[in-house]
Amino acid sequence: MAKRKRVLSLRCPTCKKLVLCSEAEFPFCSERCRLIDLGKWASDGYVVSTPIFDPDELEHRHGEKPEGGADSGKPDHQRS
Repeated sequence: MAKRKRVLSLRCPTCKKLVLCSEAEFPFCSERCRLIDLGKWASDGYVVSTPIFDPDELEHRHGEKPEGGADSGKPDHQRS
């Protein structure tokens, strides 16, 4: 039995059409789908579902580090 060569393929994020990695617009199926996706990014159609917690950013805003923060050296279950 001959081995089959694996070809990387994904679904277009916009229209869900199967796209091979050898196609010019990969991972999109066409320039149209690529531009639709770009438009979603530009118009804030995609968002991060939870806020990102950055202890350094919090320190700059308030002038001090939070107690029991990520860099306190305490494991999560010991923070108050």
